[in-house]
Amino acid sequence: MRLGGPILARETLDPERWIAAHVERGYTAAYFPDVDEAAQIEDYVRAAAAANIVIAEAGAWSNPLSQDPEVREQAIRYCKKKLETAELAGARCCVNIAGSLGEQWDGHDPANLTDETFELIVDTVRGIIDHVKPERTYYTLEMMPWMYPDTVDSYLQLIKAIDRSAFAVHLDPVNIVTSPQLFYRNGALIEECFTKLGPYIRSCHAKDIVLGSSMVVHLDETRPGLGKLDYAQYLRQLVKLDRDVPLMLEHLDSDSEYRLAADYIRATASSIGVKLG
Repeated sequence: MRLGGPILARETLDPERWIAAHVERGYTAAYFPDVDEAAQIEDYVRAAAAANIVIAEAGAWSNPLSQDPEVREQAIRYCKKKLETAELAGARCCVNIAGSLGEQWDGHDPANLTDETFELIVDTVRGIIDHVKPERTYYTLEMMPWMYPDTVDSYLQLIKAIDRSAFAVHLDPVNIVTSPQLFYRNGALIEECFTKLGPYIRSCHAKDIVLGSSMVVHLDETRPGLGKLDYAQYLRQLVKLDRDVPLMLEHLDSDSEYRLAADYIRATASSIGVKLG
């Protein structure tokens, strides 16, 4: 298991400074930077390999389901481009969300959770994978509360329907803690994720979650260690997978917060005898 996170910088760092920043933070996995030229990609890949840092994922964040034809086509082209980048980089995956039929690219909409949209996701993902034909990486969808895949079983249904060996799983359990019942029993939810999806998991995100006390239900993301996600369970399940599966921090505002989050995860791992690579 590897731990990594973003490097907050005002500009894209050159490969040497990029790697040095990861080493200084004790990270052994990295988000791939926003570069697409083959020669540049190779420079970053070489630097990562020399430092034994795994490239966890290349982000393709966009809305391939947009009802605006121009936005949709632009997003699909972007996903193909980022999957090509992930393939050249040997990243463990390229990750995006399925997309939304609403106005906000990652927002909720009643049309997101219909049979017709499920089929649209299947066709869209197939088109992206079939265009690139990756052999070293995988295309994955981040689980979301209001679009497919929104549950463990809906992810399994997508895997079966898409029917492509290059389609795999990106796991973010916080995103599917969508009720008080799941909040209180998130350890069991995490176990279900790994029991059913384990062979397909390529990369994971590290966040935490809190349940507010005001009506009606308010579930909010927070820094690892400040919420109630069962990190002991999460780490125990992760360590059962191959040793290079990355756990990637995200969505924090400062380097100091990332350091605190990493410290919490390392301390939790140490307390249960789990070794971070």
